Amino acid sequence: MGAAAQHRQQIPPNERVGEFQKTFARAEAEVARVIVGHRDVIRKVLTALFAGGHILIEGVPGLGKTLMVKTAADALGLSFKRIQFTPDLMPSDIVGTQVLTESEGRREFQFKAGPIFAHIVLGDEINRATPKTQSAVLEAMEERQVTVFGTTYHLDPPFFVLATQNPIELEGTYPLPEAQMDRFLFKVVMLSPKPEELREILNRTTGASNYKTQSVFEAAGAPEKIEGLKQLVREVMVAEPIERYIISIVGACTPGGPGVLPEVSQYLRFGPSPRGAQALILGAKVNALLDGRVSVSFEDVNDAIIPALRHRLLRNFQAEAENVTAESILEQALKRLKR
Repeated sequence: MGAAAQHRQQIPPNERVGEFQKTFARAEAEVARVIVGHRDVIRKVLTALFAGGHILIEGVPGLGKTLMVKTAADALGLSFKRIQFTPDLMPSDIVGTQVLTESEGRREFQFKAGPIFAHIVLGDEINRATPKTQSAVLEAMEERQVTVFGTTYHLDPPFFVLATQNPIELEGTYPLPEAQMDRFLFKVVMLSPKPEELREILNRTTGASNYKTQSVFEAAGAPEKIEGLKQLVREVMVAEPIERYIISIVGACTPGGPGVLPEVSQYLRFGPSPRGAQALILGAKVNALLDGRVSVSFEDVNDAIIPALRHRLLRNFQAEAENVTAESILEQALKRLKR
C-alpha cells in the first residue's frame, strides 16, 4: 500500500468529505472571480475533472471557454496546454514525434512530447481537425497513454481533456463520430451572457483591474492531492434502488430497450451506451460529496442526466427535420421517471 493510500485511510471520512467540499468550492470561486456568469458550466467542468472524465463544451466564440479552463488549471496548480485544431493539424502535432539528435558524435532518436502531455488539455474547435487527427486523441482520453512508433508513453495523472465546438461556421468541419463523442463524460452548452453579465464583463475587461488567480493548495503536490479526491469520489456508495433508476433511464432512452419512451422510438436511432450510465453515476457521486453525503440520492442523478446523456442520443432524420432536440427527449424521460 502506497503512502498516499495510507494517508487517506488515516483521515476520518467526514474530514475527507469536508476537504473535498472545501477544495471544490475554492476552485469554483477562483474561476468565478475571472469568468462572469456560467456558474453551472463552471461546476460541470470541475465535476467532470474530479470524476475523472473529459468534457465537451459547445458555444460561440468569445464566451471565455479558454480563459475558464486556464483559470481552473491555475487554481488547482495543474499544468495546462492548448491545442488549436485546424484541418492541417497532424497527429504528431498533438502526441509528439521522434526527433534525430546528435550528442558527442552520436546520432539517435529522442522523443519530443506534444502538447497532449499536460494535466489539463484544451482542444479548441476539435471538429475542425480531420478524423485522422481526432482519432489521435482517442487513446489518450481513454487509456491515458499515447503510442509513437511502437513505444507507449504514459500521461501523468490527473489527465483531463476539455474540447470545444463552435455551433456556427460548420462549413469544412468534421463532426465528431459517435465513438469519440461517447468518450466525453459530459457535454455542456455555453449561452451568450445576459445584459447585466455583459456589463460586468465590459467593466472587467476594459478597465484597469487585473485579478491574479490564487492556488487552492498551500504547497506543492497538487496532482497527488487531486488524485486522492478523485479516489474519494469512487468510494461514494450507490444503493440498489439508485442503480435500478439509472438503468431505467438508459432503457427509456434506448430504441427497443425496456420501458422505452414513445418519443425515443420515433426520433432516435441509438441510445446511450454503458458509458452513459457510468457518467450518470460518477456525476451523481460528485454531487453527493458537494452536499456532504457519502451516498447518492435521486436528485444527484437527476442533475447529471442532461449533461451526461445529451451527446449520446443519436437522432434520426425525422428528429432533425422537426427540430426535436436530445435535451427535449431527456426532459420528457425525466418527467416520466423522476423520483
